[in-house]
Amino acid sequence: MRNKRLGVNIDHVATIRNARGENYPNPVRAALIAENNGADSITIHLREDRRHIRDDDLKNIKRKLRIPLNLEIAPTKEMLKIALKHKPKYVCIVPEKRAEITTEGGLNLNRQKIFLKKMISKIKERKIRVTLFIEPKIADISLSKKLGADCVELHTGKYCNLFNKKRKIKTEFSRIEKSALYAEKNFLEVHAGHGLTYRTADQISKINSISEFNIGHFIIAESVFIGLKKTIMKFKKIINK
Repeated sequence: MRNKRLGVNIDHVATIRNARGENYPNPVRAALIAENNGADSITIHLREDRRHIRDDDLKNIKRKLRIPLNLEIAPTKEMLKIALKHKPKYVCIVPEKRAEITTEGGLNLNRQKIFLKKMISKIKERKIRVTLFIEPKIADISLSKKLGADCVELHTGKYCNLFNKKRKIKTEFSRIEKSALYAEKNFLEVHAGHGLTYRTADQISKINSISEFNIGHFIIAESVFIGLKKTIMKFKKIINK
């Protein structure tokens, strides 16, 4: 069985920095520590309101990183321009609402279908891998393929919420599993992300069709207690056992 990749999202290192208006902790430092301790890629979400990662973070991380940078962006003209300028290895297009605390679900692909198709085409012209962050739905996977995406990242938030509340998770797990298998059969690389912890990642990693996990908030939170190195190493063991 192929090894599953771990993308480490360092957004919330920037959240801590911005809380006091200081220049520490530095997201670049976090990216390099993650790189040196098993991360397969680094994920940053450059939000329209710049609430955590900022433009200079993107510039500095892209300049110093040796492993792939996965840039999460909203489907807007501004963000398309930024992606084409900085040319990260990967781009993940995600939904974004100004009032939300964190991403609340997958993209509404039908709402922006024409723009998304053009956006994906322009990004791929620069040899950048494009992922769409979607709900685990067969219809959304089919449309992702038609729009020209290379990968889909399945939103695991609902599963994680159910798991944490000790509610029935079999139906949601089955939905993710069936969606992942369908995407793989349609030659889309399958990723998973949102709300994952040690325990939920352990469960979702049993789905063989998923090749990459992108985890952020829990990694940064756990790092407060045991450090970034140990947290990353533990996740790598969990998803590949």
